Amino acid sequence: MKSWSWIPSLYFAQGLPNVVVVTLSVVAYKRLGISNAEITLYTGWLYLPWVIKPLWSPVVEMLRTKRWWIIITQLLTGAGLAGVAFTLPGPDAFRYSLAFLWLVAFSSATHDIAADGFYMLGLEERQQAFFVGWRNTFYRIAVLVGQGLLVMLVGLLEVRRPSIAAAWGTVFLLLAALFLLLALYHRFVLPRPLVDRPVGTRGWAAFIDTFTAFFRTRGIVPALAFLLLFRFAEAQLAKIASPFLLDSPECGGLGMSTAAYGLAYGTVGLAALTIGGIAGGIFLARRGFRRSIGWMALALNLPNLVYVYLALARPGATWIISSCVAVEQFGYGFGFTAFTFFMILFSDGPRRTACYALCTGFMALGMMLPGMASGWIQEMTGYPAFFLWIMGCTIPSFIVARLAARLIDR
Repeated sequence: MKSWSWIPSLYFAQGLPNVVVVTLSVVAYKRLGISNAEITLYTGWLYLPWVIKPLWSPVVEMLRTKRWWIIITQLLTGAGLAGVAFTLPGPDAFRYSLAFLWLVAFSSATHDIAADGFYMLGLEERQQAFFVGWRNTFYRIAVLVGQGLLVMLVGLLEVRRPSIAAAWGTVFLLLAALFLLLALYHRFVLPRPLVDRPVGTRGWAAFIDTFTAFFRTRGIVPALAFLLLFRFAEAQLAKIASPFLLDSPECGGLGMSTAAYGLAYGTVGLAALTIGGIAGGIFLARRGFRRSIGWMALALNLPNLVYVYLALARPGATWIISSCVAVEQFGYGFGFTAFTFFMILFSDGPRRTACYALCTGFMALGMMLPGMASGWIQEMTGYPAFFLWIMGCTIPSFIVARLAARLIDR
């Protein structure tokens, strides 16, 4: 029963900063009038800590306990969110709030390393297997809160606070208080496993050995191509979908209110994403990776057509928009399970934990680079042409899916 006191809150604390940095920041800056090109370029850089987090994982191993890292990074996350809250209503809000979001991103990426390591140290193998589904569930609840409920709350505050910036500042201040409370809570409830201790300087030697072995793995070139290009279209779409839904009809967007966006994308869309992920897992378990990857690449990419329809038809009814978002998110959830399963299969071996961390770093790089350019492309072409461009960008996904099918024989 003691495990229930910390696993849900730990993985809720892991998921919330990620969705704040990656998604909530885009919505906030769009509502504050920042251009799509600037939003995608500068928030795209916020992916960098997750790209390079394997490079400083030895520091977490060598210095202090993972329990200590969890608490200190939650405090740093709270401090960074407070910084965003206080800078948003002031002058040069974009520049200063981005600096504090960098702090949130780095502390969150470090928290990921410590939390996943602590999970393996704090639980026996049977408990790890039992709780793996629950930890993912509470991570998704964090996404629901960040992408749905918090956006809806901002929508309510925007009509009650003196300005949009003040409304967003209030929500970021609430988030800061939440993380300070989480740090205090975990200070008392996290167990103290005897095996949770610094490993000393041998952590660097183990990391270098693993790093070099990773790049000598059979099939590393097609594997890296898959990690970087399977989500090439989605990496661009994910950055522009929110601005498109929020942009005014005069600019080619759908003109949704903040609250309506939170309902469509953060609740209906997230429910479809979760159902798609479950269905994708069942499909993979029955057919295996090699026989599934083609269909899952199709599921990941074909539903992007709904944005072509939305950009051309520009429906005003929220239920139509929400239905289209649900279709796209279901397809993404279904197809993304193949991506996760590939990383698990490719990382199989004595160094599976470190290899998986390196795979996630390349996954983040594959999302970061195309996403940074997506705003500039959209502003040069307009929304309808941009979403047609996205459909063209799905081609690399099918090519690398074929390469991955040849690499993984099960």
